[in-house]
Amino acid sequence: MDSTIPAVILAGGRATRMGGGDKALLRIGDETLLDRVLDRLRPQCGKVALNANGDPARFAGYGLPILADSVPNRPGPLAGILAGMDWAAGQGASAVISVAADTPFFPADLVARLAAQAGRSGLALAASRDAQGRVSDHPTFGLWPTALRQGLRAALRAGQRRVGGFAQAHDPGRAIWSGDPFDPFFNINTPDDLERARAIAAG
Repeated sequence: MDSTIPAVILAGGRATRMGGGDKALLRIGDETLLDRVLDRLRPQCGKVALNANGDPARFAGYGLPILADSVPNRPGPLAGILAGMDWAAGQGASAVISVAADTPFFPADLVARLAAQAGRSGLALAASRDAQGRVSDHPTFGLWPTALRQGLRAALRAGQRRVGGFAQAHDPGRAIWSGDPFDPFFNINTPDDLERARAIAAG
């Protein structure tokens, strides 16, 4: 596995706890969350696409391929991962990295460590360990073999919605990062979270 592996940024959600709209376009200082995610991701991977639903023109300034869910009714991040798998397979790639658009501080060694921890199926998920030693999984950050895409398509059609639930059926590896001084997978769901992210960025 090398730095040419493609990646998909998951931005297909409805952001209901933020009052709707695109979390990816919220700002921390002079940058959007999407700017920050791209700055962290691009040095680690090959081509990058964005999973987003609705009018793609609102992301036109980023010059990214925009991948809408291929499964109806916005079933969640798994549909975005499937869109990324299908796109990556079309590029001839054997796997794709997924990251969440609302998580601006994810690790700069994400791709390398996921690749190093890939399980027997080639799948790996990210996790973090807090100061008390408790480990939390962050399955929207993963390495997904494109060979699993037909299985994922079938699972979505059968009603599977949990990213971790699908992943656990395929014996994933796990890469664990320290959550000190803050969890690098801290994500922005509410206005209070956005203020905390601004404080982290400033500090």
